[in-house]
Amino acid sequence: MTETNIAGTLSRKMLKTSLGQSLLSLSFDIVGLLTGILLVLYFGVLSINEAPWAIFLFPGILSVRGAVGGLFSGHLGTGLHLGTIKATFTKNTKDFQTLLRVIITLALVSGVSVGTGTWIFGVFLWNATIIDFIPLLAVIISTMALSVVFVSPLTMVFSVFSFRRGLDPDIVVYPITSPVSDIINTGCYVLSLGLFFLFGSFGRYLIWILDIIFISFVVYILIKNIGEAKFVETIREFLLTLVFVTLIVNVTGSLLGKISGITGWRKIYSVYPAIIATVGGVGSIIGSTATTKLALGLIKPSFSSIKQHINEIGGAWLASIIMFIVYVILSSVISGTTALVDLLNFTGQLLITNVLAVSVMILIAYAVAIYTFRRGWNPDNFVIPIESALADTVTTAAVLVALALIV
Repeated sequence: MTETNIAGTLSRKMLKTSLGQSLLSLSFDIVGLLTGILLVLYFGVLSINEAPWAIFLFPGILSVRGAVGGLFSGHLGTGLHLGTIKATFTKNTKDFQTLLRVIITLALVSGVSVGTGTWIFGVFLWNATIIDFIPLLAVIISTMALSVVFVSPLTMVFSVFSFRRGLDPDIVVYPITSPVSDIINTGCYVLSLGLFFLFGSFGRYLIWILDIIFISFVVYILIKNIGEAKFVETIREFLLTLVFVTLIVNVTGSLLGKISGITGWRKIYSVYPAIIATVGGVGSIIGSTATTKLALGLIKPSFSSIKQHINEIGGAWLASIIMFIVYVILSSVISGTTALVDLLNFTGQLLITNVLAVSVMILIAYAVAIYTFRRGWNPDNFVIPIESALADTVTTAAVLVALALIV
């Protein structure tokens, strides 16, 4: 008789392999501490009087770029496994070329969408006007344009490198590229804000020129590919996700604003990008590996099949706990915190955050993979984009709960 309980599906070897590769990929989230440092150092740029929307838009920038980057890495991982995408940088398949054009298009569409959503929220929260919308849109479009130039090639490099080295791109690519992308995206956002508001007419002209070039290029792609079935299908399916992402990132922005009113917010902000990257990374590992197993027919499209995924879940969760403890140590060293009480409190806050956020994200990522597959949709268009956006909100909410429990 075949064992179907969780104990029967646990494998020490598979768990060890999952833990090792998950720890390798999640260890790159340490880089997210640099994003936190940038956030603290350049908090003044995010608090420009002429841009009351700047801090609220920040998590939206990270979320939508994470969603688009997640779609890219998800498709790359599945494509490399199935052979529809080659592990090469030149003369790749038609599927890859179509995917690349989709990513460029979605970067602009998602940027405009989240910018519009932030402005609409701003109408109610800080009496935003149409005059506020113009610079907001200019800044987010230029941020997306710069991000495409720097982040997309990085994702491709990691995907090809990991696959050639015998690693599973579903486990390592998104968790590795996500924190690095967050640093790049934060830098692009701070640069765009600084140019537009701090460098006078010259800076504004640069932003407008970049915006016009980017928009023109996307229009050209749309004209050339409007009859391409796979291009249209991927765009259409992602737009369903984008509506959800646009709503949820504004909730995240509001929650992030509340953290800034809590005593000791700078320490939380310093690790904030790293912990959301780790939680999102765990979700991507669970979702991506499930998606590939579904495509290969290794698991049934039923939520009960989660017990056959226990090794991936266990390995990724253990790796995330280790990383959260590392963040406590590194953040305390950087901030010069030596008091034992402060260290214990901070450790407790982050571990509570981990338990709350990771458990929720594992269930969400697996459920989205199963549901979209059963609907006949491509799970790669939904899993990472949805879980990455939700990871930001769920983690931010978990941080607030942890801060309320341990002051």
